[in-house]
Amino acid sequence: MLQAENGIDNQGNPTGGYVTALGLEISWQDAPLGRGPDRKEPNGCFVEMVIEAAMTRLKFYQESKFVCKETAQALAHLSEALNCLDRRTQKREAQGVEGTLGL
Repeated sequence: MLQAENGIDNQGNPTGGYVTALGLEISWQDAPLGRGPDRKEPNGCFVEMVIEAAMTRLKFYQESKFVCKETAQALAHLSEALNCLDRRTQKREAQGVEGTLGL
């Protein structure tokens, strides 16, 4: 059974939180990292890390006797999810708001 809690600050912005399940414990990044010399080290997990972890496991299956079309499709979709999130980051970087709460 999956348990999750997502935080919201006083301005309604997403903050940290967690997800737990059997064999799984994720603490999400809490607060923006900032920009330039004021940039902070991450204090939690990003969605991209979770997707990459899932892809690592699925690739392991694809290199075993359990290789199948459906796992290949799942990998393709997860790869596209990472691409979408990367495009979002690039867009935010071009706008000068990556690492901040700016839109």
